[in-house]
Amino acid sequence: MIIRNLVIGLPAMLVCMVVQVTLAFWGVRYFVRQTSGATAVRGSLYGLRPLLVVMLVMMLGTVVQIALWGILFIALGEFDELYEAVYHSAVNFASLGYGDIVMSKDW
Repeated sequence: MIIRNLVIGLPAMLVCMVVQVTLAFWGVRYFVRQTSGATAVRGSLYGLRPLLVVMLVMMLGTVVQIALWGILFIALGEFDELYEAVYHSAVNFASLGYGDIVMSKDW
């Protein structure tokens, strides 16, 4: 059982890590390009727009990861409804889980 969990979980974690690292690198590069040298000229609030763009992209990356885990749970037959699988994934991303929706004992 543990081998199956590792064979399925490790690649899923790797995909999520690639998504997050890619978006983080893009965000840093975007922010630096948008704000390099222009902050002193245009004022301190000039860097706010690029920062908001980067924050939205990072949040989108988290939502994509939550959805990927939800879809994986559906594909494995752990949950019947997509909203239930995505909710379970989101709660576990945000905390240790509420316990209102739990996976079967096989996992």
